[in-house]
Amino acid sequence: MHQDKNQNSEHVPVLLNEVLAVLAPKQGERYLDLTGGYGGHATAILERAGNYEHSVLVDRDPNAVHALQEQFAAKGVEVRQADFLTASRSLREQGRQFDLILADLGVSSPHLNQANRGFSIQQDGPLDMRMDTTQALTAEQVVNTYSEEQLADILKRYGEEPKARAIASLIAHNRPIQTTNELAKIVAKAWPGHSKVHPATRTFQALRIAVNDELELLRESLPIWIDDLLAPGGRIAIISFHSLEDRLVKQALQEASGDRYDAELRLLTKHPLTGSEKELVFNPRARSAKLRAAAK
Repeated sequence: MHQDKNQNSEHVPVLLNEVLAVLAPKQGERYLDLTGGYGGHATAILERAGNYEHSVLVDRDPNAVHALQEQFAAKGVEVRQADFLTASRSLREQGRQFDLILADLGVSSPHLNQANRGFSIQQDGPLDMRMDTTQALTAEQVVNTYSEEQLADILKRYGEEPKARAIASLIAHNRPIQTTNELAKIVAKAWPGHSKVHPATRTFQALRIAVNDELELLRESLPIWIDDLLAPGGRIAIISFHSLEDRLVKQALQEASGDRYDAELRLLTKHPLTGSEKELVFNPRARSAKLRAAAK
């Protein structure tokens, strides 16, 4: 499909050099990519590890899965369409283990760049925001059917939005809201004056997390990755894009490491790694990316 080729070329893998440095793939190692996306990280890691038959790429987005299958299926890589928690539980049940595990928790560029997916503030599109386009719940349902109180709670908890109540009230009084543009304009009324970051950014983040249940999936997945799926001697790397995710990752890795005789992990990053100035120029997504890694 022509469309996938375009999507693939426009998704630049974030913090690729840093990921390769901390994971340090060696020939023959098994690789699990829990957020395969359009294969940017996977291509570089699998070239170095070379163990295509015992590697697994996971994504919940049917478009990404199609692109991954086109790229890797012929080489023997297993591609699974599932959210990473469902995939992790299934791999645990099968007793699978991996030497290299990567989770890039961000929304891929094709999502942001396709107006019809409804993730972008810049481009007008339907209020969708589903990573898995087969699931029922959309951002439009959340925006138009949740109570004002529920909306305020979502904006506060998942967007850390200081004006959560005011924005929830504006949304409730302007329903129905159909498009990303409409929503962005309504939210902007709570923040008069200009700022560098669009005033609706936190609201869009909060809705996306709520629609895709992102934090709950991460919270439940982390112990499975660390305890069950990571092989002895293996390395895990996780890239997060906002403080709520980073906090969960930091806590999980710290709890499993630490100065104890029974520590499972050794931290490979004392502080999170971030994008170089050079990368930020051609890949603005890297601006908020934080990479943490550990070895078993």
